[in-house]
This record gives sequence, C-alpha cells and structure tokens, in this order.
Amino acid sequence: MSQKFVQIIDFETRRIDELRDLLDRFEQQMSGTPGGPTHRLLLQDREQPGRCLAIIEFASYDDAMRNNERPEVTLLSEQLAELCTRPPVFTDCDVEDARELK
Repeated sequence: MSQKFVQIIDFETRRIDELRDLLDRFEQQMSGTPGGPTHRLLLQDREQPGRCLAIIEFASYDDAMRNNERPEVTLLSEQLAELCTRPPVFTDCDVEDARELK
C-alpha cells in the first residue's frame, strides 16, 4: 500500500479571490484525471496579512510527481506565481498519521 503524500505551499498574495477562482477553474478542468490531488486546503494566516498556505494531498508521492509533470500544472504554477508577491516555498511531506476528530 502506498503512503499518502502532502505538499505544503507557503506563499503571499494580495489577490486571494483571484487565486481561489483560478484554483477552482483548474480543479474543474482536471476533475476525474487519475493521479491528481485528492484534497486541497487553503489557509490564510491571521497574524500575517497576505500570507497563505495551500495543503495539497495526493494518494502517493509518485502520483504527485507525475501530476507535477503535466503541462496544465506547469501553466497553473505560472499563473499562480503572477498572483503572488513573493516566490512560493514548497514543503514535501509523507503522511504518517491522519485522523478526523469530532
């Protein structure tokens, strides 16, 4: 069984609504594509206005690497960079434990 993989993207933007719209359109375009992200969480830092974190989950590291090679993902990355005030910082993580807490 493969281990889930998460990529955390730390970025800054003054155009969060445009960024969110771009992500929504991309997700609709890629819906049903095998090996793509399984979950996305977009967070906005309360202490640092404009700072955001995107947490993108994949079924496996291999799926994430194949996804990064898609031309649509390259175009998305370029479009997202135009909406940011500094280059994003990427952190790659293997998921060791995940739970729903209610």
